[in-house]
Amino acid sequence: MSDVIVVGVDGSEPGFRAVEWAADDAFRMGVPLRCVCVVETWPYQVPQVGAVEWEEYLATHARKVLAEAEELVRRRRPSVEVSTELMTGTPATSLRERAEDATELVVGGRGRGGFAGAVLGSVSMNVAGQIPAPVVVVRAGGAPVRGEIAVGFDASSAPCEPALTYAFRQAALRESTLRAVYAWPLPFALATSFDLDFVALREHHQHLATVQLAPWRERHPEVRVITDVRCAHPVETLAAASDQADLLVVGSHGRSTLKAIVLGSVSRGVLHHARGNVAVVRTADTTE
Repeated sequence: MSDVIVVGVDGSEPGFRAVEWAADDAFRMGVPLRCVCVVETWPYQVPQVGAVEWEEYLATHARKVLAEAEELVRRRRPSVEVSTELMTGTPATSLRERAEDATELVVGGRGRGGFAGAVLGSVSMNVAGQIPAPVVVVRAGGAPVRGEIAVGFDASSAPCEPALTYAFRQAALRESTLRAVYAWPLPFALATSFDLDFVALREHHQHLATVQLAPWRERHPEVRVITDVRCAHPVETLAAASDQADLLVVGSHGRSTLKAIVLGSVSRGVLHHARGNVAVVRTADTTE
């Protein structure tokens, strides 16, 4: 993995917010930052207009956007080593290729033109969880620093490790509190059972959460941890946690794009409903 953060920029306001976020993270991590702008020419190749003229126009605009992004980084974090790159192709595919070995990929929640879709942003949804590096989707603009990082986890150990590793590192670098959110939905069959010992069930999940976090607390004694265990739907709980956090971290199973379309996973649900910044960290299990 290369020690560089890659940020996608397209000239939109969310794109420049992503640049600001990436510059701050590059400063904290002490790594270089690469601003990438992808020129997507095929939607504009119509018979009435020459392809060469359109490509030159779009490339000129992209170079201007990259120059603005570079200047923004130099003003915000002068000590960060920054470079720019212009690519041609499909934005999501190009960014995945460029960030395959990066420390982190940062994108805006919504973009401009082909750089975003109608719901969240096609680029965001098609890069998150699709590369080994964490993918940060930046939404919040001008929000106050709250001094808290939130991370979603459950009783499974190995699949949660990458997300917990990233979340604890972010909390340590920022000197922030880490809110570890463990949400367990109650199945309808149990909810309607008269024999259910809800107190015992809640204590059971509290114990599982405590055991899961114990090694991480030992490795990072400098991080203040709040264990937040709730009987609730994970997506709703995590989306709510993002309102009070500078960053919400969730894991993803790293399934292929085709499978992810019909997956309806927690990470995809969080990306659609969270109002704050979200980092999606792929798990080691990518066999599905």
